[in-house]
Amino acid sequence: MCRTFHELTSATIPEVRKHFSILAFLAAVAIAGDLPDRKLTPGVAENVSIDTICAKGYAKSVRHVPGPVKEKVYREYGILSHGPAEYEIDHLISLELGGSNDIANLWPQSYEGTWNAHVKDQLEDRLHAMVCSGQIGLKEAQKAIAEDWIGKYKEIFNTNEPVAFRETSRRRRR
Repeated sequence: MCRTFHELTSATIPEVRKHFSILAFLAAVAIAGDLPDRKLTPGVAENVSIDTICAKGYAKSVRHVPGPVKEKVYREYGILSHGPAEYEIDHLISLELGGSNDIANLWPQSYEGTWNAHVKDQLEDRLHAMVCSGQIGLKEAQKAIAEDWIGKYKEIFNTNEPVAFRETSRRRRR
């Protein structure tokens, strides 16, 4: 519904509260977009050994999500159109950690914003190295990334912001 400036400026307090509530809800949804919807994407792992996931080329050999499945993921998340470099269909539990190509492990992760796909890739690489070196158990890594990858990133990298952003802001301060 389109409203004139006069209609907007003469809105009653209940109307203003209603519109403010809607805006606050939408802002919360946008912030929550850094993590997948747990109902749609709880995370699914394959039954694979550490030796298997640590073998060179493992993730590439099992990476296969057909186009129709990717489109279904976008639809489930309400994304009806997007640019080619706006999102990736991400594995919540990464293939490097034994994640599955099952749709319950997939979500559209943005390349934009602070906690984006590139940042999660850093965590995936670090967790993979830690699993393969015996610093963390495979099940523990899978559970941590599925439950709250941002929290695990902050813990592993000992920071409240992505490392790349922190390094960029340091360079600007000099």
